[in-house]
Amino acid sequence: MFKTNIELQLKKLRENQLNESRILEEVAHILKQTELQDDEIKEKLSSGKNSNFNEFEFDLLETDKIYHIETIKNICIDYRLRFLDSKYFKGIIPQSAISKIKSLEKQHNTELEGFKIMAPSKLFKLADKDDPLLFAPIGNGYYYLIHKWGNDLHPLRKLLVWPFKNIVNLTLVTLVISYFATLLVPHGLFSKSNSSAEFWIIYFFMFKSVAAVVLFYGFAMGKNFNPAIWNSKYFNA
Repeated sequence: MFKTNIELQLKKLRENQLNESRILEEVAHILKQTELQDDEIKEKLSSGKNSNFNEFEFDLLETDKIYHIETIKNICIDYRLRFLDSKYFKGIIPQSAISKIKSLEKQHNTELEGFKIMAPSKLFKLADKDDPLLFAPIGNGYYYLIHKWGNDLHPLRKLLVWPFKNIVNLTLVTLVISYFATLLVPHGLFSKSNSSAEFWIIYFFMFKSVAAVVLFYGFAMGKNFNPAIWNSKYFNA
């Protein structure tokens, strides 16, 4: 019958405890390093160091995530979005985006900088639920999409912001609104005859009224057309 050597059991237990202690130390060190990396990336995102180039490994890039500045500009104009340095973004950048940045830096053996974010104007002032997109510059006007988070834009957003694309669109919308507003005016309100001349006179005054409201709103709120604000950091651009 085998006997138990208590001294030997004590030594084994001590060795196991030492191993566990080393493991815990290593895990703590890894977590500390990860936390430091996260802090460094967050600092770069908030400081917004201006850069137009990152040293990506070309063969490792996913082509469906590469966008030229003209493509980005057109989307911003169509949907009334802004494309600005990450330092102007006032929403919360999720941990998933930080993880994507770390993964890319490790994969491409580089430190990314010059981050840009595409999002609605209000997201550069207040946190909201729409969908920001995080980019990093590749160079020569090309940007690499790192991460997208949040919800999708409203399906009618492109249509709703269409009037603000240019002065022609805004004028056409004003004319249409004025026409329907004129149709709401009761017949014979200003004269007993329902002539076409009366209709067009009312339409003319209705157009001036609607246009005055639009202009007042535009000047009072500091609004501008989509092509003028897509990359502007100023609220009243």
